[in-house]
Amino acid sequence: MPPTLASLVHHSTLKLTVLAGEGRLDTPVRWAHVSELPDPVPYLDGGELLLITAMKLDAEDPEAMRRYVRRLVDAGVVGLGFAVGVNYEQAPAALVRAASEAGLPLLGVPRRTPFIAISKVVSAAIAADQYRAVTAGFEAQRELTRAAIGAEGPTALLARLAAHLNGWAALYDASGALIGSAPDWAARRAARLTGDVERLRERAAPASAVVGGGGADGDEEEVADRVELQTLGIGRRTRGVLAVGTGAPLGTAERYAVHSAVALLTLTTERSRALREAEQRLGAALLRMLLAGEPDHARAVAGQLYGALLDAPFRMLVAEGPASTPHAAPSAPHGADTAAPAPTPSPSAAAPSTRQAHAAPTAEPGTAQEAHGPPHGAAPSAPSTVDDPSNGAAPPAQPLSSATPLSGGAPATTTAYPLGSLVDTIETATARTGEAVLIVPDGTRLIVLATDGGAAVRACAEHAEAAEARRGGTARPRARGSAPADDGLVIGLSAPAGPTAAATAYRQAEQALSVARRRGRVLVEHEQVAAGSVLPLLADDAVRAFADGLLRALYDHDATGRGDLVASLRAWLSRHGQWDAAAAELRVHRHTLRYRMRRVEEILGRSLDDPDVRMELWLALKATGM
Repeated sequence: MPPTLASLVHHSTLKLTVLAGEGRLDTPVRWAHVSELPDPVPYLDGGELLLITAMKLDAEDPEAMRRYVRRLVDAGVVGLGFAVGVNYEQAPAALVRAASEAGLPLLGVPRRTPFIAISKVVSAAIAADQYRAVTAGFEAQRELTRAAIGAEGPTALLARLAAHLNGWAALYDASGALIGSAPDWAARRAARLTGDVERLRERAAPASAVVGGGGADGDEEEVADRVELQTLGIGRRTRGVLAVGTGAPLGTAERYAVHSAVALLTLTTERSRALREAEQRLGAALLRMLLAGEPDHARAVAGQLYGALLDAPFRMLVAEGPASTPHAAPSAPHGADTAAPAPTPSPSAAAPSTRQAHAAPTAEPGTAQEAHGPPHGAAPSAPSTVDDPSNGAAPPAQPLSSATPLSGGAPATTTAYPLGSLVDTIETATARTGEAVLIVPDGTRLIVLATDGGAAVRACAEHAEAAEARRGGTARPRARGSAPADDGLVIGLSAPAGPTAAATAYRQAEQALSVARRRGRVLVEHEQVAAGSVLPLLADDAVRAFADGLLRALYDHDATGRGDLVASLRAWLSRHGQWDAAAAELRVHRHTLRYRMRRVEEILGRSLDDPDVRMELWLALKATGM
């Protein structure tokens, strides 16, 4: 405890007497200061014991003393020491009365006690208090460290911290969910702070906040405690939040304990960079082997870290975020196994190739026409897309290109929304269950290998439902290459598969991702790929450009007023080439319709007897009409 006025009065060598303010002697003293100025307030900081001889004061004027004492009280002075027998044989009655009225303790300092002696006693007491605080802080650090490395880990640490603070402590994970508290009764208190924790997580780390914890529930007496929130983690990403509740502001020793707890909890959630990088490289290599059709080698590499993933059916998940916000590699807290940035095996390679110095940019997944796999026995290839109008095909997608480092080759410690939010959701879910999960960032995409029916898959589905709710539940199809709507998250989920079918699972996830993008949905599972209509796929810009080019001559012909060829072609195709039915719909003679179809063939240079031509014309009409 810091020195108080009472401790100074009881000090045997000072011989101080109490002249006024007996009821406020328990006030702490921050310093002892001498000033004979009529107005010393500009030179005070608050908490001082002011020592005076009244050399320059009109100490016998009641009104002057009231003003003087009032200024001192307003400045935060905690006590006034008056030198008895120097300028006045006794403390002036006007000064004593003014101090009594203001409630300011007035101490009489005998002539044989120099002011410097009081200053030394105060200074020594403050130094001793600080030493005790530092010593207590180091002892708390040792106890908290022993608790952190013990079998109970953070649970024991929270209990020790709460005991040191004579209050309570709680721990929240990266998603803001409460995962531990001490003592047990503090769980209800901590649960009411989730909103404050969420607001703190939205700020750049490191961050802290002081909030009101609220009282107890029910008929119990309400307790107004003081709650401090501290973020955990290194860099700009919050890995968790520590909350401590006390009945008063933290002292020096308590502050040391809290800072030690923050450091220790950060160490438990942030594994060493070398270990994290090694696990990332291992996970990426494992995924490369699976996609390259080497399940036996993958099992040998998986070991205990990822072995559980290969012992049960798993699902492949491919998620896509906005092209302008590349994803950075997450680190997995609480044992959730996370692979590294951008190791990217091309599933078309039987083994990692050393001939390619740089990986091709990752192409977007293909459309429904790419649902068919390679011939039996051939190496699986990544789905292709229709980006190049010249040949209708883009370079094959190459997930996991090990030749291309992310963020300049250094593993990043932050994630970009919305993929970062999805990673947090998956990691939080798997941390609670101890389930292994493999997460590999790939530019603006994310590849996840998770146990079928496990916590990661369920968390992903719930995350997608929440994203759909934020969008208002309305599907918003978008063209290839365009920015995703709202938060930009699109997810494709494969059917359950085993290690030997990893490449097939990846293709399924790619196809589901493509369908999700076309339908404007956040999540589509492989089983849902065949559901719905193929027409939304025609919203692609390349398809529309093809349709406009194919039908442009017919539109130009109709614009001259020489006949309605486009409407006639649409009616004829919709009636499956039945002349009478189509003519009746158009309200023209069937010979007129026959003439118009001959004109269509002449203008386009194509025969309507060819089923492929009729199919292309019908799809072109549907695309231009969307």
